[in-house]
Amino acid sequence: MKTGIQSWLDERFGLSNITKFLKEKTVPQHKHSIWYYTGSAILLFFTIQVITGFMLVFYYKPTLEGANASVARIMTEVPLGWIIRSVHSWAASFLIAFVFIHLLSTWLTKSYRKPRELTWMSGVFLLAASLAFGFTGYLLPWDDLSLSATKVGTDLPRSIPLVGAWVTKLLRGGEDVTGDTLTRFFGFHVSILPVFIFILLGVHIYLIQKHGMGLPLVAEGKKEKMREIPFWPNFVFREMVVWLLLLGILFSLAIFFPPSLDKAADLMAAAPEGIKPEWYFLFLFQTLKIFPAKILFLNGDTLAVFLMLLAGILFFFLPVMDNKPTEKKGRIITIIALVVIAYAVVMTVWSLL
Repeated sequence: MKTGIQSWLDERFGLSNITKFLKEKTVPQHKHSIWYYTGSAILLFFTIQVITGFMLVFYYKPTLEGANASVARIMTEVPLGWIIRSVHSWAASFLIAFVFIHLLSTWLTKSYRKPRELTWMSGVFLLAASLAFGFTGYLLPWDDLSLSATKVGTDLPRSIPLVGAWVTKLLRGGEDVTGDTLTRFFGFHVSILPVFIFILLGVHIYLIQKHGMGLPLVAEGKKEKMREIPFWPNFVFREMVVWLLLLGILFSLAIFFPPSLDKAADLMAAAPEGIKPEWYFLFLFQTLKIFPAKILFLNGDTLAVFLMLLAGILFFFLPVMDNKPTEKKGRIITIIALVVIAYAVVMTVWSLL
């Protein structure tokens, strides 16, 4: 029996239709169903990022004089500030890791098949936005390591013919990394990128609801009826168990391994030795290192960046290229997926060592 408030809200928002949809929605069950939980894990960590980000922005000062000092104050003076910053930092890594896992599992199971091409493409845009979040957030503590890594990262587009120098200047707000870069990265991190990612999430979730959860290629060909469970409450309760497990891991890491903070960056100081980006950029960083300075008449960095851009474009259009997944071409693309994963792992470990 609905109360007066429930009836009033239902009449204006149509809440009963949403409830009915959730109760009627089902989730297919098969041996690859575990990958379905990665999508909700991404939403969990993104929500944590938004909440902790709101808390941090009240105390952070995006200026040359105040950035590093404000982070130090958050860690030492603000009640529970250190754990909020640590959770924010670790949740960023978890978010990017699960976006990678989500996309790679979709690639391996070929769940991007028609009519889900746009679902995949919106997911690739979400990956790019997540990496941009990580890249812009890395500079905000404004210590020597983040300054030097940002100089290296923003210098990479310079290798692109015609537009490269303009892109580098756009990112930096000038010819070099300065206080303008810090302000610009802060604006990207807390204003521009959140708008993009909210729009992308909305489009992505809408497409999933419209077309349903994609089945793995091996499950689609089976003649017997696929077992399904109700989305509410069965699947949601299972997701909540996964969330609790992930939250336990997240807070354990945040408590026992909080991120450090070095001294405030000095624009005139030499770059420290052993500069490395965050773990999710290490395989690209190591790829750049193995390219020689010159390859025939081309600059090695230019060729490396061009190949990375080409790989990104091909990754985006995978559903279009893999339009016959059961044939030889589809099997070759699956092998390429395994090779890409192996390559990224080897390059990352190599860079760490």
